[in-house]
Amino acid sequence: MEDSFKGILYPARLPTFHRFPVPAPVADLVQWFWIPEWNIEPGRSSRQHVIAYPTSNLVVQGDVVEFSGPTTRAAYRDLTGQGWAVGALLRPAAVPLFTDNPGALRDQEIVLALADLHGAVSAAMTPPSGDTHDGGARREGAVEAFVAWLVSLEFVASEEALLANRMVDVIASEPDVTRIEDVAASLAISPRTLQRIAGKYVGLSPSALIRRRRLQDAAERTRSGPTADLAAIAVELGYADHAHLTNDFRKYLGFTPSSYRRSVEEKRG
Repeated sequence: MEDSFKGILYPARLPTFHRFPVPAPVADLVQWFWIPEWNIEPGRSSRQHVIAYPTSNLVVQGDVVEFSGPTTRAAYRDLTGQGWAVGALLRPAAVPLFTDNPGALRDQEIVLALADLHGAVSAAMTPPSGDTHDGGARREGAVEAFVAWLVSLEFVASEEALLANRMVDVIASEPDVTRIEDVAASLAISPRTLQRIAGKYVGLSPSALIRRRRLQDAAERTRSGPTADLAAIAVELGYADHAHLTNDFRKYLGFTPSSYRRSVEEKRG
């Protein structure tokens, strides 16, 4: 899992970055945990571009805990100085713990007053001076602290919330699913019910979730296969043709697949 960079547009630019699997007690609430750490030279910055996964995140960093709502476009964050973040990519079932309207938080980050969570995770990531714990132990301790805090909430997901989880799983794992009707049929619910659940637990439409998966897959294959035919990638991912893939790239990412491929090669060099 730590080697997976799907959704990250320029992995070569990444600071130290790790993803951690989720233990069973919180598997209905979190997809995975992620921890970047950075130490940027004074006067310089590192811009990180991502096509975010189409769910929300809960992030401990600096002196705050932030809830990041679902995104509608490629995003970036400029890293400076020295720091770290410990994030949880939330499953849809967890979203009601933090907001009853995720759609209102699209492309937004809000600070939450979660002092217990912040204190526990920060203590794990910043051991006392002179402590010899290595980075791996610190990161594992931070994830354990995050998990313990979630368990302490004693939250039990409803059947509807678990259905929202399955909706996201179907869209993420079944490349043949390219229409709302495909997802609804897989879950044995109506398209209207699917739309309602997506709005309530994710804050994006099912069509937007499908489009995000295809964009992530297209970006990953364009980046990892520098000689792969772009028209073939488009067809494989369910686009009508190369032009439709290019239009999606330009609309949501701001550049074409060809220009993205060139920029990746330049940054590698």
